[in-house]
Amino acid sequence: MKLIADSGSTKTDWCVTDRGKVIFSVKGQGINPVQQSLDTISGIVTGDVVDKFGDCMRITEIEFYGAGCRDDVSPAVGDLLRRLFPCATAVSVSSDMLGAARALFGRSPGIACILGTGANSCLYDGRRITANVPPLGYILGDEGSGAVLGRMFINGIFKGRLSATLRDEFLAETGLTLSDIINKVYRQPQANRFLAGASLFIRRHLDDKDLRTLVTDNFRNFFRRNVCMYGDNRDMPVGAVGSMAYYYEEQLREAASLEGYMLGKVLKSPIGRLAGI
Repeated sequence: MKLIADSGSTKTDWCVTDRGKVIFSVKGQGINPVQQSLDTISGIVTGDVVDKFGDCMRITEIEFYGAGCRDDVSPAVGDLLRRLFPCATAVSVSSDMLGAARALFGRSPGIACILGTGANSCLYDGRRITANVPPLGYILGDEGSGAVLGRMFINGIFKGRLSATLRDEFLAETGLTLSDIINKVYRQPQANRFLAGASLFIRRHLDDKDLRTLVTDNFRNFFRRNVCMYGDNRDMPVGAVGSMAYYYEEQLREAASLEGYMLGKVLKSPIGRLAGI
């Protein structure tokens, strides 16, 4: 049996396959070894997979693609998975970026993008990542992400770029005040997830022209500050995975076109293609 995981900071898609058939799948908590301790990650994997899938001793192979799985932390994550699944003799831990590229392009080259709570991109040669513009996180970068869209939205409703009507509706719907928002962003953990949560409101109000422009501008910034950095590759296919790409596909395609790119495949999650289904 093979266990496959695609993990971001917000959620993890787990899938167990046996002879090409999916026998178990579940959505669990997000995992990021840069932000979480190994003990925390162990508790998440135990609760989301070990306790729910009753045949863990038959898992012999693991492919884990995760946010924050850099070369310096991946070995520790691999060791943790081996302890939790002791019969797994083949364990690989790679970045979620590589998982996205494989899901989007298989063995063909392309520019792969992740657009979810965070954002990332890479130049992929069909086998490995050959270039990666550092995303830098939602404070210093992450253009195109849900967290940055939320930041732009909150800035817009309080600084007047967006209408007072949108501001009042958002505050009424969420029960938040400006003081609450400042507290959640500057004093509480996981501010990126809080900011990305504004996307649920934004999606329901895309009839507002200024709000649609805000979404498109967020994606245009992603192309300008990330995709464009891979040189003169506008003839290469561009693909994207993640909730932002999936739910705002129309605005993403518009932004790609305005920046001179042809957007191809858009996937909500790469897990299906990684599992071969």
